[in-house]
Amino acid sequence: MKRRRVSKILIISVLFTSMFTGNAAAAPTPTEGNLQIQAKSAVLLDASTGTFLYEQNAHEQLPPASVTKIMTMLLTMEAIEQGKIGFEDKVTISARAASMGGSQMYMEAGEQQTLETLLKGVSICSANDACVACAEYVGGSEEIFVEKMNRRAKELGMKDTHFVNTNGLPVSDHYTSAYDIGIMSKELMRFDEPKEWFNTWQTTIQVGKDGKKKTDLGLTNTNRLIKLYPGANGIKTGFTQEAGYCLSGSATKGDLTLIAVVLGCESTGTRWAETMRLLDYGFAAYDSCKAAEKGQSFGTVPVEKGAKEGVAAVIPKDISLLIQKGEAKEISTKAELKESTAAPVQAGDPVGELIVYKGKKELERHELLAGSDVEKAGFGQIYIRMIKNLL
Repeated sequence: MKRRRVSKILIISVLFTSMFTGNAAAAPTPTEGNLQIQAKSAVLLDASTGTFLYEQNAHEQLPPASVTKIMTMLLTMEAIEQGKIGFEDKVTISARAASMGGSQMYMEAGEQQTLETLLKGVSICSANDACVACAEYVGGSEEIFVEKMNRRAKELGMKDTHFVNTNGLPVSDHYTSAYDIGIMSKELMRFDEPKEWFNTWQTTIQVGKDGKKKTDLGLTNTNRLIKLYPGANGIKTGFTQEAGYCLSGSATKGDLTLIAVVLGCESTGTRWAETMRLLDYGFAAYDSCKAAEKGQSFGTVPVEKGAKEGVAAVIPKDISLLIQKGEAKEISTKAELKESTAAPVQAGDPVGELIVYKGKKELERHELLAGSDVEKAGFGQIYIRMIKNLL
């Protein structure tokens, strides 16, 4: 078994009640108590910060069944994000993809579907044929795509994982851990489109070759958690005799989104029940606290010889902290800005730092950036400014 592992104060703001999802982490101390989950392994983590709140045999290497498809979807979504491919691309279904057993979209070899339709099939009904078709389109072949899966797993710090296929059908030496599934689940939940598909209970698509009469195919979501748990919004189920009943499930309450992973449950009922227990525990113990909002200004930095006399210092991303219940009033921020900066200034140039505190303890620092371009002032503009200053 493998194991994982500037000078000028302008603003002080204390946050009393604001909670939301963001990007920064202030890891609290988990308080698991005697919580025991009826699964071979289980984890609970914050989807925003990636902080793990509960672990039970978290790094045990186990077969994940169709939960594997989280990585297949992640690589496909990242390729779309990079502009390499698009949702409306037409994908030709290969004989290999069409031959996949288990849950499927019943597509024929030579049939064409948009990439978006295939991703819907993977997300909603866990279609093995659609999964292979996506992998072949992104990687050129399933084998090359699997290499990409393992490479991406290493990049993400998934130390308990080795993929052999794209869909999780039983095969030797294909394994991962609840901890690693949590990591790749968090990455996939960055994207808005999968969230929409994960929350679709039923929909209809058309399958069949062009030139022939298309067949309406109903898709029903394999993830009953979205019906059973208020706020549930994903992610992926899995089952084989070897793997047992598995789930990476997520839910949102207020501004806090949690991901619970269970592997090796003895029944589908246990899978739902234990996932909900994990989520209940997390929502009872933790909150997400807003420290800064993307684009928020934390003061103005003087610009020497600039067309404008100053430039706003803004935070480039949402900043949030995972905190225990009742700790929001202890969170504060302080902006430290440069005394001045010389023109020209480009939007995105560093102009200071935002420091986040819990009480008097510094938790983290984030760069503050120039919110706009500032060109050099012309001679006439500088002259008029000097006269005004003299007067």
